Amino acid sequence: MESLRLVRAEKPQAPLAQAMQQEAFAQLLEKYQDHDTNPANESLERITWKIKYPDSYYYFIWLGDTIIGAIRVHHAKDGSRKKISPLYILPAYRGKGYAQWAIREAERIHGSTHWELFTILQEPRNCYLYEKMGYRRTGFQKEINGKMTIVGYEKDE
Repeated sequence: MESLRLVRAEKPQAPLAQAMQQEAFAQLLEKYQDHDTNPANESLERITWKIKYPDSYYYFIWLGDTIIGAIRVHHAKDGSRKKISPLYILPAYRGKGYAQWAIREAERIHGSTHWELFTILQEPRNCYLYEKMGYRRTGFQKEINGKMTIVGYEKDE
């Protein structure tokens, strides 16, 4: 995957990040109707904040000269867990190992231990991805609505 790279987003790119999130999460929004929590509905102001916040690292995932997704890392550098939220690959590029690569690269940049993330219990491919990458379920569970439950994962090794 030599042509893959993470490039930190800049504030003027917030509209692009918003459009990409809308495309990447549209199917999940339709499936689960989680209008208050789905990244497809995230405001431009909130995405701009995530890009410019000092402890936030919003990276676009580039494949050659094409942006195919993004990963955001919250890394406070105060001993708290580093967080991944969101991570997405555009639909046309899914199933090719790009999300795994992005997680590994984020861990290379920010350190391989003391991570956490949350995902949808009803999406077995997401759960499998994180478990394959060494993340373990924490026991955290929150029902968002009758269709969807969020579960927590951590990685310490």
